[in-house]
Amino acid sequence: MNKPEFRLGTTSYIIPDEILPNVRFLAGKVQDVELVLFEVDDGSNNLPDARTILTLLDLSHKKDLSYTVHLPLDLRLGSDGNEQHVSLIKARRVIDCTRQLEPWAYVLHLDGREVRDSYDPATLKRWQDQACRALEKAAEWAGNPALLAVENLESYPLDFWEPIFDRAPVSRCVDIGHLWLGKHDPLPYLERALPRTRVIHIHGIAERDHQSLSHVAPTELERVLNYLIAHRYTGVMTMEVFGQADFNSSLEAIRSVLKRQENR
Repeated sequence: MNKPEFRLGTTSYIIPDEILPNVRFLAGKVQDVELVLFEVDDGSNNLPDARTILTLLDLSHKKDLSYTVHLPLDLRLGSDGNEQHVSLIKARRVIDCTRQLEPWAYVLHLDGREVRDSYDPATLKRWQDQACRALEKAAEWAGNPALLAVENLESYPLDFWEPIFDRAPVSRCVDIGHLWLGKHDPLPYLERALPRTRVIHIHGIAERDHQSLSHVAPTELERVLNYLIAHRYTGVMTMEVFGQADFNSSLEAIRSVLKRQENR
C-alpha cells in the first residue's frame, strides 16, 4: 500500500485558547489547520489581527503548515437577490483578513434550507441562480473560484449541489462525517466527487457528530483511507473535531490504520 499523499489537518479549536496558541500547539502534529472564524461581528470577533497573521505566516513557512479557512455563515444572496446579504459581507471580511496566508481552500456551506425539499423546477432554478451568483462574488474576493470548497451537509439530498457544480468552477469539500451521519456509504460519493475535491472533513458520530474517530469502526475508517490512498488524493483531510482528547484519539485511530497497512 502506498503512503498517503494528502495533508492531514484539524481545527483551530483543539486547546481552550485563541487561534495562535492552537496553531503553535498543532505545528508538527498536523500539516494543515482549519481556521474556524465563526465570530466576525463588529466589536466581538476572532478574526486574527495583522500581527497574528504575520505570525501564522511565519509558522506556515517554518513548520510546513497550510491553512484552510471555514467561512462563518451559510453563503447566500438576500431573498430579493440582494448582494449585500450578511453572509457575503462576513465572507468578504474573512477572506480579506486571511488572504495573505494563501489558504489551501475556503470551505463554505450554501444555504438551501428553504428549498432543499422542493420539487418545483422554477423554485430550484431561482435558488441555483442565486447560489451561483453568491459564489461568483466570493470567488472575486478569493481570487480563484477553485479555492472555494462547497461542503455537503447532513439532511440534504445527496445530489442537491450537483447543479451548482455543473455551472460553477468551484471545488468540493466532502464531509465524510456528514455522510456517515446520514447513513450513506462514502465511497460511491467519493467516486463521483473526488476529482474536484480540495478538502475532506472526517469525524466520528456518537451522541452527535464532530466526535473522535475512535467512534468509527476501524474497518470503516480503513475503507475510506484505503480509497483515498489508492486514488492518490493530494488535498487536505481535516479531522474536524474540537477538543484535545478527541484530537489525540482521532490521530491515533488514523495512525493505527496506516501502521496496519504498512505491516501487511
